[in-house]
Amino acid sequence: MAARINSPFTRFAKRTSTYTGKPITFIIAVGVIVIWAITGPLFHYSDTWQLVINTSTTIITFLMVFLIQNTQNRDTEALQIKLDELIRAMEQANNSLLDLEEMDDKELDRIREEYAVLARKDREIRAGK
Repeated sequence: MAARINSPFTRFAKRTSTYTGKPITFIIAVGVIVIWAITGPLFHYSDTWQLVINTSTTIITFLMVFLIQNTQNRDTEALQIKLDELIRAMEQANNSLLDLEEMDDKELDRIREEYAVLARKDREIRAGK
């Protein structure tokens, strides 16, 4: 089994995405917005009051995009490797499909159409039974 050595950024990104995906994190975010809204009259709905929430949410969103993309890329890569192994291990599988993610759009469209034709033929055969 491969060693599990992750960079500090990878560990941070995974941990952060795990915590931010929990319901309690959503509840905290809603609470912050409610508190911000309640304090509106206290600050006379000033430009600074509006700037606080706008700047905070923009910064958080900007940073979260990169963290989420990192974890999504890792998950997608791991899933692709698992699928590749399943294709490789199947005796009748078409091993030329192992690197589909590396093909250009025209080639993918051609292969997708081939499989769509196979699916239509199979549905016709099953409908005829």
